[in-house]
Amino acid sequence: MRYRWIAAALGLAALASTAVAAPAGDVAAGKELFSEQCGLCHSAVPTPGGGGGGPDLNGVVGRKPGSVDGFTYTRALKAKTDAWTAELLNTFLADPQAYSSGTSMPVNLTDAKDRANVIAYLSTLK
Repeated sequence: MRYRWIAAALGLAALASTAVAAPAGDVAAGKELFSEQCGLCHSAVPTPGGGGGGPDLNGVVGRKPGSVDGFTYTRALKAKTDAWTAELLNTFLADPQAYSSGTSMPVNLTDAKDRANVIAYLSTLK
């Protein structure tokens, strides 16, 4: 009986430690949404000094926030040290001010599917 309790506890611990993967986004839908909502300020290709009102997002996944040469970031975003991951981008895009109070990012994507699609597209930019 004792072994069943141990086995049950180990099984529950394994389930609790398994992260639930976010649904994969649609790259084509993300590219279209990026073009419509993000492209006004951001470029998807390397652009000296950024993409206009915002930094270029080529290679953003895996890059440290506030690190595009020639783009002037707010101190709030430059203070972030963790590299952009899909999870961090999801948090940031849902509510930029909550992630980095004082950031100049004026737009949020409230729809989780839109965020997943944009992040899927951004993940292709190398």
